[in-house]
Amino acid sequence: MTDYLAAPHHQAMQEIVETLCKQTQNTDTSFYQAQVAYFLGMMAANMGVTVMTKDRGPVPVNIYTIGVATSGFGKGHSVGIMEEQVMNGFKRRFMDDTFPYLAEQNLMKIGSRRAVRDGTDQQEEFEKAQKEFKSAGHHLYTFSEGTSPAVKQLRHKLLMAGCGAINLQIDEIGSNLVANTEVLNVFLELYDQGRIKGKLIKESADNKRAEEIDGKTPTNMLLFGSPDRIFDGGQTEDQFYQFLEIGYARRCIFGYGQPDRKAYYTQTPAQIYANLTSQQNSLTLSAWNDHFENLADPALFGWQIQLEDDVAIKLLTYKIHCEMLADEMPAHRGTSKAELSHRYFKALKLAGAYAFIDQSPTLEEEHLFAAIRLVEESGQVFADKIIKREPSYVKLAKFISTTDQELTHADLNEELPFYKMGQSARNEMMTMAQAYGYKQHIIIKKRFIDNIEFFSGETLKETSLEAVRVAYSDSFAYDYGGEEVAFSDLHLLTQAENMHWINHWVEGGHRLEEKVVPGFNLAVIDVDDGISLDAAHELMKDYCFMTYTTKRHTDEDNRFRLVLPINYTLELDSDDYKEFMNSLMDWLPFSSDTAANQRSKKWMSCHTGSFHYNEGELVDALPFIPRTNRNEEFQKASKELQSLDNLERWFAERIASGNRNNQMIKFALALLDGGMGLTEITNRVHCFNNKLKTPLSKAEIDSTVMVTVAKRCVQMEQKKAA
Repeated sequence: MTDYLAAPHHQAMQEIVETLCKQTQNTDTSFYQAQVAYFLGMMAANMGVTVMTKDRGPVPVNIYTIGVATSGFGKGHSVGIMEEQVMNGFKRRFMDDTFPYLAEQNLMKIGSRRAVRDGTDQQEEFEKAQKEFKSAGHHLYTFSEGTSPAVKQLRHKLLMAGCGAINLQIDEIGSNLVANTEVLNVFLELYDQGRIKGKLIKESADNKRAEEIDGKTPTNMLLFGSPDRIFDGGQTEDQFYQFLEIGYARRCIFGYGQPDRKAYYTQTPAQIYANLTSQQNSLTLSAWNDHFENLADPALFGWQIQLEDDVAIKLLTYKIHCEMLADEMPAHRGTSKAELSHRYFKALKLAGAYAFIDQSPTLEEEHLFAAIRLVEESGQVFADKIIKREPSYVKLAKFISTTDQELTHADLNEELPFYKMGQSARNEMMTMAQAYGYKQHIIIKKRFIDNIEFFSGETLKETSLEAVRVAYSDSFAYDYGGEEVAFSDLHLLTQAENMHWINHWVEGGHRLEEKVVPGFNLAVIDVDDGISLDAAHELMKDYCFMTYTTKRHTDEDNRFRLVLPINYTLELDSDDYKEFMNSLMDWLPFSSDTAANQRSKKWMSCHTGSFHYNEGELVDALPFIPRTNRNEEFQKASKELQSLDNLERWFAERIASGNRNNQMIKFALALLDGGMGLTEITNRVHCFNNKLKTPLSKAEIDSTVMVTVAKRCVQMEQKKAA
């Protein structure tokens, strides 16, 4: 299959777009290609250019384009360059010379035809035609808004003139789309052949119907604007996608300017300045302006371009290729199927514009392939940027996560057109936004103040084990230096002599709550009693952690610190951090020192102790972040298990998900590792089992769980005796 994207762009397209990129300090060509295609098509349409095909007759050259780019991309600036420096010569000559000349010639023909038909005076009919022509108003070369009757009136004037085109050019389409619905519906009908059915109105002495003139009036359209105004999630976005669905997808060339391709991302200020001030810019634009002015010659009006068989077969090959790809799409993607299967027709019209620029009487292969390349690039923009409609709940999640302040329902309704007023609808949207955020590392928090619901959010940064945050000093409260270190090197700090360390950075090196800089990805737990080091290792074996013993650690009384990397770097204030750590400590299968819930809490290194690393998954921080759905679910589950201690809760959560017998054995062995005797373990296991919603039978526990524990007790005694 031909690699259409490997074909070169037409020289005019290539040179003008490159110059626009330099003048607007961009490197992304997509938006400008669509824009230049419109102006080239408008020029050819005004001059009545047609492509003569053997299968469907004459096809008028005209172009519809939609360009989307963020504010500051240079949309208006580039349009201004095209109008004032590239197309102004053509427009001036066409409007001042060619249009009046051709109009007069055609009005004379109309007068002669009517005189012959009605047996009247030819000069009198010519003067009547002139009066009718003037009564239709001044010819607008382009217009930005209109009505259906006004478009039909302008079309009638152009039919009387026998030349010209109807050119709609709307800036900030997101703000103006709904207001121009009527005229856009008219343009749908005019695209293919420049024909439209007239409207029957009642005739009276004061309102005479004009005589209908049979003919074609090519139409061109440029719609451009900012994506946030078009894809607003409200009425404008709905109307935009409705227009795509009913026909604009198959009619338009699409461009999308990407802000991450501004010149300053890849070029130095010196390079940008050199591009801006290059004399080649004005030379290029001036040369094309002169060439286009020459194309406004009345002698070139009605230029016919022959589509020879060999090129027609290549066009048909491309058409079949597109239709086969469209057939593979599922039926529900009707808009995308229509856009893909009609690319050949957009390419044919654009190729005609290229041939006219070259003043070629035939449509050559290079014209067709250059047009196909641009249309293919347009199709990629359509598929990747235009048709992928972002659901409202996704926009809601992103909006909340990128807003620095707390938001109420009133704020959201004011800022977001799609945000619903009804409580049920907005609650459903917020729930879906939170669910989406969970998969996209976005958290949405909510809280109530005086019965008013407030929302805030942030996009979380995933933790890298090569960059965990610590600050340390040999002073109790001062000179704390913050670093990001590899988790595997943390023992170099914890085993150093006489070092103090914390899991946050602090301003000015002063370890004080008011000086703490939000942002941590390590949770540090002090364990002073209730569990042995080996038992803790066994219980936490599925997670990534490090332990190191403290100076008060003994074989009989294990005292150690558990350091847990969490899966996200969180920025929590003092109160939220306290709630976070309290929830995390409630989740752990053993009790710990609650003082670890202070952000400025410091820990001592212990150069005489031991350390241990374990590989596993990072602890999921989301259930412990205050005022989130996940935390509410965690708190609810914890409340249901509040009669259980930490170890029992740990296994109760796992027993609920299945494999009850195996989890009960692990619970019993954890008690054994904690130093309990067989009798006490038996009592604890039965007591714990009775607290479960679906307990095991007493016989099953005695015949399986306790048998396993008894065997382990014997093995431990034998090991001690040896």
